[in-house]
Amino acid sequence: MDTLAPDLRTMVRTPLTEAHVAAMRRIGVERAYAAGAAVTALGAAQDRFQYVLEGELEAVDPVTGGRYGGASLGPGQFVGEISFLNDGKVMLASRACTDSVLLEVPRDAMLRLMADVPEMSDIIVTVFAARRRRLLESQQAALTLLGADRDRQIRQIAAFASRNRIPYRSLDLDDHEAEDIAQACALLPRHPAVIFGTDTVVEDPSPRKIARLLGIDMALGADHVFDVLIVGGGPAGIAAAVYAGAEGLSALVVEDLTIGGQAGTSSRIENYMGFPTGISGADLCWRGEVQAMKFGTRFAVPRRAVHVAPLAAGGFCVTLDDGEEVRTRAIVIATGVQYRKLPIPRLEEFEGAGVYYAATDVEARYCRNTDVVVIGGGNSAGQAAMFLSRSARHVHVLIRGDGLAASMSSYLSERLDRDPAITLHRRTQVTGLHGTDRLEEATIRDGVMGQDWTLRTGAVFVMVGAAPNTGWLDGLVTLDDKGFVHTGPEVGGRSTYETSCPGIFAVGDVRAGSVKRVASGVGEGSVVISKVWEHVNAP
Repeated sequence: MDTLAPDLRTMVRTPLTEAHVAAMRRIGVERAYAAGAAVTALGAAQDRFQYVLEGELEAVDPVTGGRYGGASLGPGQFVGEISFLNDGKVMLASRACTDSVLLEVPRDAMLRLMADVPEMSDIIVTVFAARRRRLLESQQAALTLLGADRDRQIRQIAAFASRNRIPYRSLDLDDHEAEDIAQACALLPRHPAVIFGTDTVVEDPSPRKIARLLGIDMALGADHVFDVLIVGGGPAGIAAAVYAGAEGLSALVVEDLTIGGQAGTSSRIENYMGFPTGISGADLCWRGEVQAMKFGTRFAVPRRAVHVAPLAAGGFCVTLDDGEEVRTRAIVIATGVQYRKLPIPRLEEFEGAGVYYAATDVEARYCRNTDVVVIGGGNSAGQAAMFLSRSARHVHVLIRGDGLAASMSSYLSERLDRDPAITLHRRTQVTGLHGTDRLEEATIRDGVMGQDWTLRTGAVFVMVGAAPNTGWLDGLVTLDDKGFVHTGPEVGGRSTYETSCPGIFAVGDVRAGSVKRVASGVGEGSVVISKVWEHVNAP
């Protein structure tokens, strides 16, 4: 299961020290496995940490059933990948190649040990994260999507998996391998489907079903009380998650779609300190998520808060969209904003089938050698245009104003002006969308010339407007006239980020008056936890 890129193999083989092994022996037990025996099963709970004392193990390729990655695990190495930290399910089965002996430590006890011994934690987390990266790159994952090229439901699963760093492989319906898999699963020819393992078909697939299958939606105990519930998994929420865990607070992050939020869809962020060559929003947020999990923060996706109420004994009860309740001593609102839906006829009809709200590798796949439209003049729209220009025939950026100076960073607007594959259309908007089962054309109104024209396009990216996600607060905190959360002394908050309701804080884009930038959100999420700690630990 030592399945990493060559430049990572040396790092992976760095052994835990004798002191680390001795510490594990005090809380674990030895278990023998005969040659050929299953050590971990695909989709099983990761309830123990497994360290190899004797023998040899191999990961099982979820497609062929043979050895995965051409490598094996020997004495001094350990089983697992990053989902172990968040109580996810096994994504890569393993078995004993020879008679083997493993030291097995219960998961909760191992996490406590890792928290007490940071050097051990660093080794394990580094290996786990690298293995997940290898799974993502290998295209040999246990989750197989058939027909994302044609079916919007399957395409939704692809987007959900991609943005949440869930390993999967995607096959077009015309692919011969897709035909073989469909036949093995008794599916109709050229039938879109989601398959787990080699023969488990996920009926009526949805992000929630996939999350449950993989254990990332997290079962919440009704009796458990968290120190802090962080609602929203964008940069501000993830930063709060890191610092909450580091300060010893029991924290849960609830995110209704994908960790990273709107920032996670940015193909390249070049003005974030410490990354001179840029970093994608997804990579930045993924690193933060792993860091937070290392400190014990838990994540539940896709789960949406729909109601909050104070408890008589103190703290709050937050109801989620499936009716489950979370009890917490404090809340950090980090729900950010979402792009507004434009009043264009048939817009919702084409969502996922030509109309998109993010520009990632998943969406770019459907834009090859075609004209695409990006609506919006902010940084996200500019980054999307630059990213899509690599694969699209031409990118048309539509803005309602006369220029980009007030809404887009100068370095980005200058690049758009210089790129021959991008055209900026000023005082222009989409007024119509046309097609049958997917988008084929867009009607565009030129405000400068005062006339309409038609563009053959299969993709329109809407990246305009910012509506705060605050409807679930039910009047418990003070909002401004646009729905953003007021914080600070002017509304009775005891600190810059506390709302009018003691114990509820707001950070990032959702906060009224905040600077709508990734770095600002990260800063606010980091700083707010000191005040959360004071609230939770107040006498």
